[in-house]
Amino acid sequence: MRIGEVAAAAGVPTQTIRFYERRGLLPQPQRGANGYREYDPSVLARLAFIRSGQAAGLTLLEVSSILQLRRDGTVPCAHVDSLLHSKLDGIRARQRELAELEAELQGLISRSDQLDPADCTDTRICHIIAPDSGTGPGTDDT
Repeated sequence: MRIGEVAAAAGVPTQTIRFYERRGLLPQPQRGANGYREYDPSVLARLAFIRSGQAAGLTLLEVSSILQLRRDGTVPCAHVDSLLHSKLDGIRARQRELAELEAELQGLISRSDQLDPADCTDTRICHIIAPDSGTGPGTDDT
């Protein structure tokens, strides 16, 4: 198969295939007498694997590490499991951060509903975000 056929079958642009080749995610294809890339049909399974890995949140570097283990003859399942657990831990941490941010934003919105814009001073810029605590940044005491 030529690169255009592979791209159409895999649903990716030809530039993506070339990029994956440069990064070592795809093996270098054979070249025909005319210089065109000639791909083995197995490249479609490799492209599907790369896309599935990315859909699971893996980076191309992480996908590459899995492929390298397989090339070295090692079954990569334990490595993949570790990567997925790490991704899940990261997502859970991010969810906690987002929940904290949500609570902060809800508090600020609630605060803004109770404040009068006429009470806002130039030195504080906006008293919704920088409440008057009497000391600290945004007050005349700093």
